Amino acid sequence: MNEPASRLDLLRFARRVVVQQATAALRQIDGWIADEERREAERRRAEEVRPSPSDWLIQYGLNRNNIDAVHAGDCWAARRSGRCRPASREQALEALAHHVKACEFCRPDTALGLPG
Repeated sequence: MNEPASRLDLLRFARRVVVQQATAALRQIDGWIADEERREAERRRAEEVRPSPSDWLIQYGLNRNNIDAVHAGDCWAARRSGRCRPASREQALEALAHHVKACEFCRPDTALGLPG
């Protein structure tokens, strides 16, 4: 016949269960850490290969043909429009010389040394 398990046997069983669960939880957490380390490495690589932002931006109209405005490269309004393309200093100066309006927030005309 089977004897009832002693208190010591039950405690040893409970310990094995806790060790097994803790080991599984640690494996899961280690997996999460590895995933996050991989994501961080991918973010760093993406930052390294991302081209440096342009100093000047030209904002195009809705039809993408006409030029609406000139912006400094870090202008928040340019990012909001979503219709800007990088431009060289010469392109920005040329656009302003052809009476394209300068952004009223970042004032690229002033930054380029043109009278306001």
